[in-house]
Amino acid sequence: MLKKEHVDEHEEVYAAHHRHPGYVLPVVVPPNYGTPQIPSYAPPYISTSVSVRGPVIRTNRWSTNLCHCTEDPGNCLVTCFCPCVTFGLIAEIVDKGNTTCTYAGAIYGTLLALSGLSCLYSCYYRSKLRAQYDLPEAPCMDCLVHFCCETCALCQEYRELKNRGFDLSIGNNTFLTCEL
Repeated sequence: MLKKEHVDEHEEVYAAHHRHPGYVLPVVVPPNYGTPQIPSYAPPYISTSVSVRGPVIRTNRWSTNLCHCTEDPGNCLVTCFCPCVTFGLIAEIVDKGNTTCTYAGAIYGTLLALSGLSCLYSCYYRSKLRAQYDLPEAPCMDCLVHFCCETCALCQEYRELKNRGFDLSIGNNTFLTCEL
């Protein structure tokens, strides 16, 4: 065991050799072995509810998988040939009627026709949908899902809303702006 005088003497010698302007003594922070720290880039997995034990991990899951498009063959065909209709229905419900099916579908269709990057618009609504229902960002980041599997992502979001009780054939139950 080291004596206290020896440790203090060593620290004084170390500090004396490093007393030039701009030198900062390094601070060693011990690792935290308590509550696991969730990275800040993963807010979809952290609940906003307050808990004595720390952040609450979300346990909700998507009701269907990304590639189960054929569970609703009618929507699968519509989404393959005219994804702006499916997107418009999703956007109207996710925005709680603030955006109409026709308006969102027209913007989506315009972006698709002019740039082919409508996925940048639709991934925003996937993020909003996940936030509303505490769904995980799975199987990967929202923008990657929409960039790589746009039609599958739209079909999954459509099925999710349908499985949660929304009648997507007429948009949000009170907004009769789009028919499928």
